[in-house]
Amino acid sequence: MAPSGATGPTTGPADPAGLSRLVALYGVATSYSPSPDRTVPATDAAVIAALAALDVDASTPEAVRRALTAREAELSARLLPPTVVVWQGDPEAPSPWAGLPPGTRVRVRTERGERLEWETPLPESDEGSRDLPDAPRGERTDGRETSPRGERTDGRETSPRSGEKTEPRVAPALPLGVHRLRAETPDNRTATAHVVVAPHRLPPPREKTYGILVQLYSLLSRRSWGMGDLGDLAELAAWSGRTLGAGFVQVNPLHAAVPKPSDGPSDPSPYRPSSRRFPDPVHLRVEDIPEYAHLDGEARDLAADLTRRAAALRESVLQQGQLIDRDAVWELKAQALELIREVPLGPGRRAAYNDFLAEHGDDLEDHATWCALAERYGPDWHAWPAPLRDPASPEAARARRELMDRVDFHCRLVWLTDAQLAAAQRSARDAGMDIGLVHDLAVGVHPAGADAWARRRHFAAGMSTGAPPDAFNARGQDWGLPPWRPDRLAESGYAPYRALLRGLLRHAGAVRIDHVMGLFRLWWVPEGRAPTEGTYVQYDADAMLAVLALEAHRAGALVIGEDLGTVEAGVRETLQRRGVLGTSVLWFERDWAGTGRPLPPERWRADCLATATTHDLPSTAARITGEHVQLRDRLGLLTRPAVIEQAEATADVSEWLALLSCLGMLPGGGGHEQEEIRAVHRFLLATPARMVGVWLPDAVGDRRPQNLPGTWDQYPNWRLPIADAEGRPVTLEELAASPRVHAFMDVFRTRERPRTAPPGARPV
Repeated sequence: MAPSGATGPTTGPADPAGLSRLVALYGVATSYSPSPDRTVPATDAAVIAALAALDVDASTPEAVRRALTAREAELSARLLPPTVVVWQGDPEAPSPWAGLPPGTRVRVRTERGERLEWETPLPESDEGSRDLPDAPRGERTDGRETSPRGERTDGRETSPRSGEKTEPRVAPALPLGVHRLRAETPDNRTATAHVVVAPHRLPPPREKTYGILVQLYSLLSRRSWGMGDLGDLAELAAWSGRTLGAGFVQVNPLHAAVPKPSDGPSDPSPYRPSSRRFPDPVHLRVEDIPEYAHLDGEARDLAADLTRRAAALRESVLQQGQLIDRDAVWELKAQALELIREVPLGPGRRAAYNDFLAEHGDDLEDHATWCALAERYGPDWHAWPAPLRDPASPEAARARRELMDRVDFHCRLVWLTDAQLAAAQRSARDAGMDIGLVHDLAVGVHPAGADAWARRRHFAAGMSTGAPPDAFNARGQDWGLPPWRPDRLAESGYAPYRALLRGLLRHAGAVRIDHVMGLFRLWWVPEGRAPTEGTYVQYDADAMLAVLALEAHRAGALVIGEDLGTVEAGVRETLQRRGVLGTSVLWFERDWAGTGRPLPPERWRADCLATATTHDLPSTAARITGEHVQLRDRLGLLTRPAVIEQAEATADVSEWLALLSCLGMLPGGGGHEQEEIRAVHRFLLATPARMVGVWLPDAVGDRRPQNLPGTWDQYPNWRLPIADAEGRPVTLEELAASPRVHAFMDVFRTRERPRTAPPGARPV
């Protein structure tokens, strides 16, 4: 570790070895490697601050010694970690019970209420102690379940001759799920733990498929209220599935956003949400809500006026060059939703709403309570009256009762949004899509939002996630998102993580995990410090992946990890082993360990989503023409002379176009932008990648990125509609009728689809 600066606490030189041992026991790193040949030490201040966020005092040498003694004693006495993982069907996975003392009695209560019991160690063959895949179970004549081998599911066995109970000899096969375990040793030491039982590997897609990548807000139709909505998503899925043969549509995070503050606009980034647990009602198609049709009298007139104002807002974007204004859209939709709320629900709709409330319970009520309190006190809970900052306080409970009408309103908005998400996924599957919607999980939440309030004990106070300095950003990054505490996650059996995954996967055929490396470690930046003064904190990747695999399995969904940039050694291999697909972007795929030249298609990995670009990168047209360099130059973002940057960008593209021409994918050798864009996608189809993603703006030659990292006011991030090569906004209806789009999509429609599914594929 490097010495701390003049500010902040230090341990001094008295016991650096003790501090190093202490941070290792809490998973806090003392260095990082921006490149394979370089290691940078973390400062003492960074690691001390990270420990403080975990409630560990390391501010003085004496505090370090006390904390180290306490931690070592705690770990020495611990029988099991708070959460243990069982990979069902994995013969190479170590038994989680192997470290328990001989004669330990283990009792498990499954999430369905079944009780299983056994004793360790196992006599003679410990191979049987490994957890086995679920097997069909028969019925005993006394009504108890047995496995096909005649073993009772309570862990005791029945003698083949006498039927008498004997001591258990094998740990029973545990069913998939999250269970509770209690262990008791012969000397009466006890421990409890959560047990996550997950499938050892998620299956791949049924066959190679391609799909559309789109930022939903940017996709306006003639029915939109100024930004793309869930009705537009359903239409896009139906059209692309039926007409183009697409297998999926991947969208940006649709998480609930932090509302607009009184003194400025809301944060337009879908990657800084208020809640990852629930969707944002700004995406509702108002006219598709059943109660809208029953508005009458003055309410109908008011709704008609709102519709006219929404049309004017839409036309200001499509015809007048205005940016998408999410706040203005929400102002109109909120008024319409207040009118719709006054229409009584029919008996069936009321029953469905009540079921939704019961299913989502306290999580939904907490979210809606935050929304109601934000209406009264503002969207940053840190500025609320002190008693209301704790969701468990008596004052918060009283406020919830007083605001119950508003709490119910926000619960209903979540229900309505969930219903339209379900309709969009049905539209995709009805159109023949094998996968359908691919939802995006942001890496974190806004510190002022609902999740950070409702789950405050699970977040590390005074910390923000980000990235260390690297070759692309010498100053590092601070994303302004509070990280989860790994210790609190483990203690809860990863309950908050499980809940948000389950919510996101309700109406999805796949989920994309933004910055999937965050399942392994995150860069913690102390509040008020530069990103360079952070350090990595480890998470239990085995448990994080097990929960992810379990919830995806239950939903029948695929998982795609965004693993671009600097990736820790072994991470991609671990993800691949568990069936998590990676992300490969054409321009980054080179033979970095050899010639450095573009990687030929046969050498690409199969377990990935292959694309030409993402929302954070230049469009294909901009990259081919070099306009992305010109944009950064105009905004003063280049760190080297523009002529050098432009020359490198041109050489990069030229190398790729030469390869495409050599492979016969670029007739005439290039020089025609549209044909070059098509050639790029022919190349992607020629790779073994199981999924190929098409950035929808590429189909019309859009030059502008949706997000330009490193900018705020300089560039209209997250507020641009899809536009053609001249910058003219294009509606969904115009996309569907565009000759350029259809010529581009011929690359995919004329491709011969595989006749057989690859081994181990997911059935449809």
